Amino acid sequence: MVKGKVWKYGNNINTDIIAPPESMELSVKEAASWSMRNVDPEFAGAYRPGDIFVTEHNLGSGSSRETAPLMLKELGVRVLVAMDYARIFYRNCINVGMIPVECPETDKIRKGDVIEVDFEEGKIFNRTTGETYLCNKIPGHIVKIMERGGLIPYLMAEKLGRSC
Repeated sequence: MVKGKVWKYGNNINTDIIAPPESMELSVKEAASWSMRNVDPEFAGAYRPGDIFVTEHNLGSGSSRETAPLMLKELGVRVLVAMDYARIFYRNCINVGMIPVECPETDKIRKGDVIEVDFEEGKIFNRTTGETYLCNKIPGHIVKIMERGGLIPYLMAEKLGRSC
């Protein structure tokens, strides 16, 4: 379960919004300060680890680069909540160690709300409004990938565990 303050955005937050083209030549660490700049210039400087990134429809459409989820992860994003995701972005989030949660009721969540996301049980508790929303349950093997920090660290740990 993860509890945090909501950073809320609307529909069609694509990879060019998350990772603007101006940041393409920079390292992920440097580029993270550009994240969401064209929609919310304060996001990258004010987002804190433990906060929760929430959008409505179609999160992550656009490029299939891992740059966008890596920039969010660099800022401390661990859990994302959206009504639906672009397929490749969804998988890239898992690959880099973040949990993408699908919830059809993100339109009820507001910026600044404090929510608790129980991604293993499939529920989101809005501690600000008292509402509860259903979301997808994240399977245990995906949680293990996130706990290891992404797919590559997970596979490396699995390989080491089998060779011992």
